[in-house]
Amino acid sequence: MTEKQSIFGRITQLARANINALIDSAEDPQKMLDQLVRDYTNSIADAEKAIAQTIGNLRLAEQDYNEDVRASGEWGQKALAASARADQYRATGDALNADKFDNLAKVALGKQITAEQEVRDAEPIIAQQRETVEKLKSGLAMMKDKLGQLKQRRDTLVARQKSAQAQQTVQTAISSINVLDPTSELSRFEDKVRREEALAMGQAEIAASSLDSQFAELEQSTASLEIEARLAQLKSGGSAPQIAPTPVTPAIEAP
Repeated sequence: MTEKQSIFGRITQLARANINALIDSAEDPQKMLDQLVRDYTNSIADAEKAIAQTIGNLRLAEQDYNEDVRASGEWGQKALAASARADQYRATGDALNADKFDNLAKVALGKQITAEQEVRDAEPIIAQQRETVEKLKSGLAMMKDKLGQLKQRRDTLVARQKSAQAQQTVQTAISSINVLDPTSELSRFEDKVRREEALAMGQAEIAASSLDSQFAELEQSTASLEIEARLAQLKSGGSAPQIAPTPVTPAIEAP
């Protein structure tokens, strides 16, 4: 197996790789995808070198082929010219020069036959090299397409991973809030305030009750003083004071 065939086999293998299955089975998909990107990139670089070398060899073979085609035509022309010159000498009775140019024509024809044979031998080789180049180019195009898909999938996966991590952070924070519910602290504080308010109301009621009793005692004290005063007046021979009746004004009748 040649180096070019080895490169082409690697291209085909990588191009057919099931990226989705690799991603699903990887413990750390991002690292695996980064490694795949590096492998693909390196393989593409190797493939490009192999293709460049193969194309270079093909161009050299094509140049040699075109040179053989050109040489075949030139040797044919030389053979024709030598044969014509030989005929001219033979027509004038110069057999020596006629044979000489016929021999040159034969040499030119031999060269032409050799060039034609090289052309025939080169044709299948060139055709095979052209086919190899096309396959390598196709494999390289597949690799580049897969590399683009791989990078896009990697970027999508990384974005999804970051989003999932952010969601996990939020859910963890929410769980912490549920465990230490701040509203329960507010409820306890509210109960404390209500108890303090109730105590204030109770103290206010007690204060009001005490004030009412003091006024009641004051009224009782005033009444007792008046009784004592009247009793003293009776004992001194005086009569008990009478409450003067309130005069009534007669109503004026209409004439």
